[in-house]
Amino acid sequence: MAGAFMPTHLAPGDYVARPRLGIITGSGPEAGMDMWAKLLEENRRRLGEAFRGDLDAPAVSIISDPELGLSMELHKTEQQVWNALHQDILALDGKVAAFAIACNTLNLFAERIRALNLQTAFVSFCDVLEAFLLRNGQQRVCLLGARPVAELGEWSPYRSLRQHVAFEPAPAQALHQLIYDIKALGPKHPDLRPRFTRMLEGIESDTVLLACTELPLIADIDTDKQLVDVTQLVVEALLDHTGVIREETGT
Repeated sequence: MAGAFMPTHLAPGDYVARPRLGIITGSGPEAGMDMWAKLLEENRRRLGEAFRGDLDAPAVSIISDPELGLSMELHKTEQQVWNALHQDILALDGKVAAFAIACNTLNLFAERIRALNLQTAFVSFCDVLEAFLLRNGQQRVCLLGARPVAELGEWSPYRSLRQHVAFEPAPAQALHQLIYDIKALGPKHPDLRPRFTRMLEGIESDTVLLACTELPLIADIDTDKQLVDVTQLVVEALLDHTGVIREETGT
């Protein structure tokens, strides 16, 4: 069978370490699990038949911090959340080649993170999404996320993207509640996908940006929209730091 690598073939010299990656999660923890799963799948896809299983999986250090869950109301919890996130970042610094924060809202702190002059590369959700929009020449999109993110105001990491593309207003309050319910009820709850489907039906834009790490957990639905999973874009950029480079597809 093509690409098969039998266990009996393993020898100590078969493992070659690649640069380690980091994920900071906790808002919510399932979002970190989703990012890790997508990282594993993208790594397998890029290696193709050369993928041998465990030995070729990316090395990943994960910090899951429940205190980061306060980010859903960041206008009231900013300092406490930043203090927790700062400590999590320092715990990874110098121990991984690159890291990402599995939460769109927490990427609001991107400038503060860059000012830390870390040894480790920070992969920002905003930078990755901006590159995607410019590469694809998007004219009008709808960005779905927690209320502070979707409103594209001072609490949104994506507010600077308004200079590149027109944003259709999102149903911010209903969306915020949906995200809370995904966290509380779990993404398998039967009520969530019908609500998300109805929400998408009320959006005019053809391209919808899933700028909340909970929304991809319920995005396995029938829709005529192009759903852009920002977590997937970040995973692709993160994996580039391991030397397993993506093919240039133009998307």
